[in-house]
Amino acid sequence: MRHCAKTSLWLTAATLLLAGCQETGSQRVQVRPPAVAPAPAAASLNVRQPLPLPERLPYTTSLANYARPRVDVLVERVKASLEEGEREYRAGDTEGAAARFQSAVDLMVTNGFQTDSDPRLAALFDRLGEEGRLVNLAGEAESAEDTETPGEPAAIDEIADATLPESDPGLAAKAQRELMGVPHDLPLAVNDSVLQYLSFFTTPRGKAIVEHGLARAGRYRDMIERVLDQEGVPKDLIYLAQAESAFQPRAVSRAGARGIWQFMPFRGEQYDLERNYWMDERSDPEKATRAAARHLRDLYAMFGDWYLVMAAYNSGPLNVIKAVEHTGYADFWELQKRGVLPKQTQNYVPIIVALALVAKEPALYGIEVDAEKPSETDVVPLQHPVSLRLAADATGADLDELQQLNPQLVRDRTPSQAGFELRLPVGTAKNFEQNIEQVPEDKRTSWRLHTAADGETLAEIARHYRVTLPALESANHLDARATVPAGFLLNVPTAPLVARLVRYRVRRGDTLDGIAGRFEVSVADLKRWNHIRGEQAPRGAQLRIYAGGFTAEDSRGQTKSAQNRGASVKGASAHASQETEKLEYRVKPGETLYSIARRYQTTVGALRQSNPFLANRSLQAGDVLAIQR
Repeated sequence: MRHCAKTSLWLTAATLLLAGCQETGSQRVQVRPPAVAPAPAAASLNVRQPLPLPERLPYTTSLANYARPRVDVLVERVKASLEEGEREYRAGDTEGAAARFQSAVDLMVTNGFQTDSDPRLAALFDRLGEEGRLVNLAGEAESAEDTETPGEPAAIDEIADATLPESDPGLAAKAQRELMGVPHDLPLAVNDSVLQYLSFFTTPRGKAIVEHGLARAGRYRDMIERVLDQEGVPKDLIYLAQAESAFQPRAVSRAGARGIWQFMPFRGEQYDLERNYWMDERSDPEKATRAAARHLRDLYAMFGDWYLVMAAYNSGPLNVIKAVEHTGYADFWELQKRGVLPKQTQNYVPIIVALALVAKEPALYGIEVDAEKPSETDVVPLQHPVSLRLAADATGADLDELQQLNPQLVRDRTPSQAGFELRLPVGTAKNFEQNIEQVPEDKRTSWRLHTAADGETLAEIARHYRVTLPALESANHLDARATVPAGFLLNVPTAPLVARLVRYRVRRGDTLDGIAGRFEVSVADLKRWNHIRGEQAPRGAQLRIYAGGFTAEDSRGQTKSAQNRGASVKGASAHASQETEKLEYRVKPGETLYSIARRYQTTVGALRQSNPFLANRSLQAGDVLAIQR
């Protein structure tokens, strides 16, 4: 019987760990524990029998084959290189840090293990080049408008670092009385481990953590409880999110987990949370909550016990399976007592239980909460990428407010895919849609809008944004003699983003199309930058990818495809033909440099450079322009 339990447990773990491309949440499973379900005594659960698992699963890999020592050695070596690189980077040695990071990547690629074969490898790989660590060391110019939005420290790291006080004996009776009077759909135990954290949450530092989390919970409580209910899991699992992140969508842990529910990258991808250069849906509150509910539901189908589910959520199902199989106990508290779970997991469940007790009756523990209200928003589907700064100009909102409403954006720009839903402060959608129309579609990630103040001149506006006066005049079809009335909305042609060089190591299963899509560049450019002749991604190769910025013109003067909109590649022009076409054009009445530049797919700056007489006067009908393209 125990052999059967071991095989079934491992097979179920393999399903969760390796089936990242399967539809894991397609069937709803109603899992609703009783309203009040105290945890049974640990001693009664010494049941050496199979847990209630599915009978047939598609994987047959054995636990012995999975836990090979070579994997552990590889993880240790990669982690050591990564941490040494981080130390060198903090010390200012960017060249040495880049070498350490590259060494770590090389170890992972050349050792024969797929990175998704072990959660530790997947986590380490994602801490390396894919999160921009190598990008920032590449030495390329970086625009202020393309910087990555910084994350917030994860609450679970702060709680884990806390020095716990001695348990307050009076808390036990208080907590037991509370259990008799408050509804709960998770089993809430009161034991020494829980009491230690209850005592911590009554200290000044612990109170601050709880109060901050409970205040922010007001923004998301209704949504989270709705989604948990729809997915058929206990609503009290909301306290898992409080422990993980204190409801901070931008929370990032030391291990690289992100969002309210602290998904690691590989687990987020398993539950369809998209992640690319511009966006990380692990920070999307509702999408991440849906993914977390389905993951927790899947874990319950495996373990049939919510304490074991929470332990598996923290350390991965394999660690819990191994602990159960080693001891024969399918009970968290017994596994904790025997020390067979990772230390952080032994503390994880008591933290959540203690937080649930405090959150249900905060006044009982001397905690005052002023809950924040959910943000009211307008949702605008976009067909083209837009910078958040331009959106702020068009709506009158603050950039910080837009970042908070759209925490899944890791940069201050929306992704290129059509249909992305931008959240705006309630009542501002109409202004946004009207004002954004005056900005050309291909300039909405670089241009700004400016509302002229009373008495403000074009020259003053140009100096403020560090653009030339002729460029400002051209962008608005004005001449030097024009006066701008107060309230007039001006286009401001700010400098385009400089492309950033990303070095990406090709892994098994990567395709050119998939890599190009991740960084929002075209396959043709990806092949051109890396001299790839075939249609396959060269496994193990380090690719150069120029992400972001604006599209450079090709040798025939034609723009690249809409998919590669915005990728002007600094330093990549050496790959393009140097041949140019020269034209002469007679200016018609009403035309501007901007309209002519758009017609011939060039720039206003290039027209001025080719026609020096424009430095001394504005464009006039009848002028003959030299156009190079």
